[in-house]
Amino acid sequence: MTGTTTSRLPKAERRTQLLETAQQIVREEGTDALTLGRLAERAGVSKPITYNHFETRSGLLVALAREVDDRSIATLHEALKRTRPRLPDVARVLGTAYMRCYSQNGPEWLAILAALKGDSAMESVQEELLDRYVTIYRTALAPLTELTPRELQRRCVAIIGAAEALGRDLSRGRLDEPAAAATLTSLIVAWLGKQG
Repeated sequence: MTGTTTSRLPKAERRTQLLETAQQIVREEGTDALTLGRLAERAGVSKPITYNHFETRSGLLVALAREVDDRSIATLHEALKRTRPRLPDVARVLGTAYMRCYSQNGPEWLAILAALKGDSAMESVQEELLDRYVTIYRTALAPLTELTPRELQRRCVAIIGAAEALGRDLSRGRLDEPAAAATLTSLIVAWLGKQG
């Protein structure tokens, strides 16, 4: 019954449906359960449809990682648009958004990364996603600091590294979201303020 209804979705909508279903599988059953066959069964489509969209299990996991990241970045951009252009305010939005992403997606995100450990395509995607955050931070913070572009780039790289470490501790239950966000916010302000 779902196969009949879902078989008529346009390609972009089908991909979205498959990625949402894949994320549910990871959330409920873990990454070991996520195969293209299991995804097809759960989504009510044929296996060739999942292979057509993702080709391999690694391709599916990479697409899922990108999807999770894209949603987080869209939310961050919206929040930045509504924020006063002051370092403490922008830093708070950046810190809060990063930690909220880890709270909402952290266990799944870490499971996806672990499932793809050693996969060269995923390592490349991971670097790309982290570089994306560095660029977003640099762009948002550039008008609010007196640092040179080169120094700002270096500090944003370090800030993202710290954000990842805080996010991992948050996912492991070693600190809560408000504390992680406050720590990241204070780090951004300290490293980019006039005294920096």
